[in-house]
Amino acid sequence: MNRTDAQIIADNAARVREQIATAADSAGRSGDEILLVAVTKYLPTERIADVIEAGLETLGESRPQQLWDKYDRFEQADIRWHMIGHLQKNKIRKTLPRISLLESVDSSSMLDAVQRIAAEESLQQDVLIEVNISGDKTKYGFPPEEVEASILHAAESCPNVAIKGLMGMAAREGGLDIARRNFESLRELRDRLIDVVPSNVDLGHLSMGMSRDFEEAVRSGATMVRIGRALYEGVRI
Repeated sequence: MNRTDAQIIADNAARVREQIATAADSAGRSGDEILLVAVTKYLPTERIADVIEAGLETLGESRPQQLWDKYDRFEQADIRWHMIGHLQKNKIRKTLPRISLLESVDSSSMLDAVQRIAAEESLQQDVLIEVNISGDKTKYGFPPEEVEASILHAAESCPNVAIKGLMGMAAREGGLDIARRNFESLRELRDRLIDVVPSNVDLGHLSMGMSRDFEEAVRSGATMVRIGRALYEGVRI
């Protein structure tokens, strides 16, 4: 019997979760501590039904227009959306009501814009501060040395923004050794900041790791991994 695409995705998700659990165990952690975010960047809107049927409940989208379409199509489904890509300021107002977490606050001006619009819309928005841990000039994110000041600013001046942790992406070049160093640097930054940020800031989450390097991310302390390709192997897209 041919498996449906939803069954293939469910099997892939089970394999990824097993890999997460193994990596977590090797670091003295539990796989239950790590949230699997299913990245839908390359999935047409109508294929989100297969992801939902596979039992994946937290979905991540990097393109705002596609997120709007997918959210609106499946608004009644029991799923949560994360915005994981760069968000232009003119798309904030339409995006915030559709997401549970904005993972990609990548500049002070973005932080202020999210605060302004969240206040105007009477929203309390959970966010992650995106950090450019690879130093790649083509990537978005705060330089590590600016993260503390941005968090202190948010804690004092952004009452409608709730910081829940940090997000980062490993360098594309250099393999898993470089990825591990990047992830460890983000965890070390978070650990240092925990001691200096105000009590109204929660740095419990580290969103790091994708299909190519999520096991390294888990071993380095990730609490969220953003997985796309590994979930859709064998699926007709």
